[in-house]
Amino acid sequence: MYANNMIVSFLQYLKQKLPENIWRLVINFVYKIYHFLLKLLKPYYSFVGWRYKGIVKKLQKKNKIKVAFFLIYDNVWKYDGVYRLMEQDKRFEPIVIVCPQVMYGEEKMLYNMEQAYTLFAGKGYNVIKTYNTITNKWLNVKKEIKPDIVFFCSPHPLTKPEYYIPNYLNCLTCYVPYGINPQLLHQLSYNQLFHNIIWKFFIETKLHKEMSIKFSSCRGRNVMITGYPGIDIFFNKDYKPNDPWKIKDKKRKRIIWSVHHSLHEDKVYVGFSNFNNLYQVMIDIAYEFQDDVQILFNPHPILKPKLYLEPDWGKEKTDNYYDQWNNLNGQLNESEYVDFFLTSDALILDSVSFLSEYLCVNKPSLFIMRYENQIEKFNEYGKLAFACHYHGKDATDIRNFIIDKVINNIDDLKAQRENFVNMYLKPPYGN
Repeated sequence: MYANNMIVSFLQYLKQKLPENIWRLVINFVYKIYHFLLKLLKPYYSFVGWRYKGIVKKLQKKNKIKVAFFLIYDNVWKYDGVYRLMEQDKRFEPIVIVCPQVMYGEEKMLYNMEQAYTLFAGKGYNVIKTYNTITNKWLNVKKEIKPDIVFFCSPHPLTKPEYYIPNYLNCLTCYVPYGINPQLLHQLSYNQLFHNIIWKFFIETKLHKEMSIKFSSCRGRNVMITGYPGIDIFFNKDYKPNDPWKIKDKKRKRIIWSVHHSLHEDKVYVGFSNFNNLYQVMIDIAYEFQDDVQILFNPHPILKPKLYLEPDWGKEKTDNYYDQWNNLNGQLNESEYVDFFLTSDALILDSVSFLSEYLCVNKPSLFIMRYENQIEKFNEYGKLAFACHYHGKDATDIRNFIIDKVINNIDDLKAQRENFVNMYLKPPYGN
């Protein structure tokens, strides 16, 4: 894993130094080598699967099973229902462990950890940070916590090696994707080393299982269709959301602007973000419609640290821009979003992780396309979900969406969204 992090850092350095066409050749060559090595590891995947069977038999004899949920970002947490069920069951002892995101510097890492810890402690979770700021020491989870089962929130090597899957193959390891996957990034979504050695990969639909079987080196041996726990709360009739909006005047329509982090990634990869084109446009629109609308700026958590590194942005300009949303007829949210979704009137997005989630509240949404034929970058499931959103590309489309679909309530896709949710997103077995 140390080698893996070094490789990632080296590739990021090369991307900054090489021309785009040369960089693309380099990264394609690296991917080919990586996936060739994954195929050579097939006997190892079988060995890991065999080991998991032994761990299951061992845990069946225990009276109390300790379950660790490894958390990096608080707003990619999808395990609330699972955690709460375990909390109520005397056989389980769940704990949330806040891990570092090491890609964007120590200051951002410590900020994210403290924010996640404070939020989860305030909600009554059994939570602990991996870093002790007083002793300046990192938590040795294997020795001090001794988990039997580990749930991961991300398949990517974003954290320290001590908190990533190769260090926990003596436990049962589990993963739920932090978003319902709509993209054609099959190798990234189903065939990293992580996906092949995880004990249980809990996925969303039959379509996603078929993709895992087709593209993972272990042929989906560890996949289970469970539906997506991140959207269970939207179907919970007993859940009463708080009203987190700053302005309580409900005559003003509430619109969320959700922004992806991919500022420069090209369309071959995940080039979805329109932030560079729209950051001032959305400020202008917030002022223009201030009597009828309030807008929530809901950026991807990685967007801010990326902007810090941008020559045209930097920390001061970025912080000023984020703060600006709290000083106008709008609002900033960098944390949980469920209550905002449930109490909103519409969504403007280029963040693909919300392509499915917002459909569950059955309100109009406008997907901002960065380039023509963007639908070609979606998988079979993603194309179906994409068709349930309105589509736009510039300020004119955004203004028309606000006037027609939000203010005047001309929502032609309502029935289509409802049918899609019933067919693909409602939890299986009615649970």
